[in-house]
Amino acid sequence: MTIKELKRVEVMKLIEVGKMTGKQAAEIMKISLRQTRRIIEKYRQGGAESLVHGTRGKTAHNQLDAKLVAEIKRLLRESYSDYNSLHLAEVLSERHGINISASSLTRIRRDAGFPTPYQKKRRKYYSRRERKSMEGEMLQADGSNHDWLEGRGPRITLIAYIDDATNKVYATFRETEDAAGYLTVLREICLQDGIPQSIYMDKRLSSRKAASLIEQMGKEDTQSQFERILTELGTELILAHSPQAKGRIERLFKTFQDRLVKELRQAGANNLKTANTVLKKFLRKYNQRFMLKAKQEESAFVPWSASQCIDDLLVFRYARTVNNDNTIRFDNQILQLPPGKERSSYAKAKVSLHQNLNGMLAILYQDIQIASFKHKSNIPIRVGKFIPARDYSNKEKLFEPRKHDKTSAQLPQKPYSPKTDHPWKQNYGYHLNGKLIQQNPISDSG
Repeated sequence: MTIKELKRVEVMKLIEVGKMTGKQAAEIMKISLRQTRRIIEKYRQGGAESLVHGTRGKTAHNQLDAKLVAEIKRLLRESYSDYNSLHLAEVLSERHGINISASSLTRIRRDAGFPTPYQKKRRKYYSRRERKSMEGEMLQADGSNHDWLEGRGPRITLIAYIDDATNKVYATFRETEDAAGYLTVLREICLQDGIPQSIYMDKRLSSRKAASLIEQMGKEDTQSQFERILTELGTELILAHSPQAKGRIERLFKTFQDRLVKELRQAGANNLKTANTVLKKFLRKYNQRFMLKAKQEESAFVPWSASQCIDDLLVFRYARTVNNDNTIRFDNQILQLPPGKERSSYAKAKVSLHQNLNGMLAILYQDIQIASFKHKSNIPIRVGKFIPARDYSNKEKLFEPRKHDKTSAQLPQKPYSPKTDHPWKQNYGYHLNGKLIQQNPISDSG
């Protein structure tokens, strides 16, 4: 019996010998007088044993089946030891038809010796920032360099955006975290939903170090390529000073490093292409499961204009001066420029190099494209890096030659012969100290 039950037995004994009234007993046991009378009647009929709780020693009606618990423990040992309880409940329901609550799974895995893989840590105090009220008002962006393929392939980086109002995720896998990866996902966002109002990210992509070097050289434009593109899009760039400032994207990576890794493992992904295929399917299911409804139904995304080509805007621009031999250098590559329709030579001209996200390099002179060079296939595209598809360093005729007048080209060419009074025909003899000492006759032979 418990201490509470033993106290009630002593109270009942005092009532039986007449040393305590029912009202006094109710005050001592802190229950109503009506309930006290029930207990007194129960005690008189069955004695002290009748005061023991009736369910003690009996099996609970909602207790899990022992075979089911054994099956869950077996699955934990074989396949799902590193799954958290909520994720494991979803996977068991989807793949094995076992419907069980996360709290019950927590008890089972604790008994089986598989506690939750993530332990809560004491954190610093940070004040809460309310979500934006409309979708597209602000996107948080970051990259996660993690062993996503668990050693089955190269180490790749996940670049992701998350909408602050709705939790909608846009992402892709890249070889490394770079501006081209961020622009690739941003291109998808602009075409799918529109141009966001602002992007919240850390300082790495703003290239403040490179900008400071430009400033030391006396140039006014200290923006990085990514900042310049966002400025042209009309999107505000907000720089975070700590990881906690953009906690929504940081928590997303923690979730993906738990859930997405299992999906990649289940699909056997071992390269970048396969990983992106799995990621697309995963994002559709993830967004459907975890997307929230914004406070306001209106969208802050600015629809992309169909009249403007997005690939002409999301480019990296570089300035070059053409050499005397009509060549330019880019990433230690020598690129030969062809003669133009309006200008046969571009020597000493100022040209602009536009590197597209597909690796294509376009050369513009006064906003007119004069040449283009393809990136070599099967080689990853890097910002500021270019490997041409062929060798353009020689001066062979890579482009169609300029067209000339056919009539002038068909006329026979006569050898040129100067007249007798031409300076080439003049013989001025020999001179000594500026004086003519011998005069030779002029020859009429042509």
